[in-house]
Amino acid sequence: MPRKGHVRKRETVVDTRFGNQAVAKFIASIMKGGKKSIAERILYDALDNAAEKLGTEPFDVFEKAMSNVAPQIEVRPRRVGGATYQVPVEVTPERGQLLSIRWILSYARSKKGIPMSERLMRELMDAYKNEGSSIKKREDTHKMAEANRAFAHYRW
Repeated sequence: MPRKGHVRKRETVVDTRFGNQAVAKFIASIMKGGKKSIAERILYDALDNAAEKLGTEPFDVFEKAMSNVAPQIEVRPRRVGGATYQVPVEVTPERGQLLSIRWILSYARSKKGIPMSERLMRELMDAYKNEGSSIKKREDTHKMAEANRAFAHYRW
């Protein structure tokens, strides 16, 4: 955090195909070594293949998968007295989007041996159907917040 002033949020550009900022952020997260065209091809291939298998539009697959994975509540550590408590707090829409991108990509990258577009397609399809690793991560986050509900009064 800066000592002086407030840091302004940068405006993210929209992607070329869907005209959406969330898709542009997803592409930027996939990108390694500045190779944006490869990252775009990976995402668009994954969305096209997933939409074809599910029988819907590619952007609908992306939108529903992202909303299904985004958590509503998470725990944040708070130091009170000499103890650290895991305090449940609500997740802002921006943070929910960030977490869903991070979780989908991390679980897609963890599956080795097949092309990235195929791995990403499988993870997006699972998220669309409310199953898979990234949905389990969201459920675990919600369970932890529910278990620590007693410390909610430390929220400020």
